[in-house]
Amino acid sequence: MRIRRVLAAAATLLLVAGCSQTVQGTPRPASFGGSGGREFTDLLTECDAVSDDQIRETTGADAIARGFFGAICRWDLVGSAGTVKVTFNWFESGTLAAERAADETMMYTVTDTTVQGRKAIQAQRPDDSASCGVSAGADRDGIFGWWVQYRPDAAHPDPCQAAAKLADLTLNLSR
Repeated sequence: MRIRRVLAAAATLLLVAGCSQTVQGTPRPASFGGSGGREFTDLLTECDAVSDDQIRETTGADAIARGFFGAICRWDLVGSAGTVKVTFNWFESGTLAAERAADETMMYTVTDTTVQGRKAIQAQRPDDSASCGVSAGADRDGIFGWWVQYRPDAAHPDPCQAAAKLADLTLNLSR
């Protein structure tokens, strides 16, 4: 029994010694405004390009719930047209040509349009009048897009009009 305790203590000592490390510097909280990590400061601010109230009003919904936020932002809404799903993306290195190619690969109907004078595209799935997306060149680099999807079995507003309005609001706020 004593040998086991000695072996266990030796193993623990080796484990602690092998995993320990001294780090030089002064500890700071993650929110400290120092020079490191600046590239992540505005990581998710793209999702706030249009306010929740503006999204709700544009889609004709009564209530909104934020969903996943990352490279693609999602909201679930509920209103007289039933459930509405809204998606926003902002790809800093994206192009309209690449977006068009992706939409056409998925057999979407793609048409040219403009948003505040900028080239844009509108995309719809075949035989799906309940959903639509609009992508445009961003105010800075890349492209952004909105996708609005109503329930196909409920009366609903025009999803292309809603996606175009959200794109218009995005450019207004990103100037």
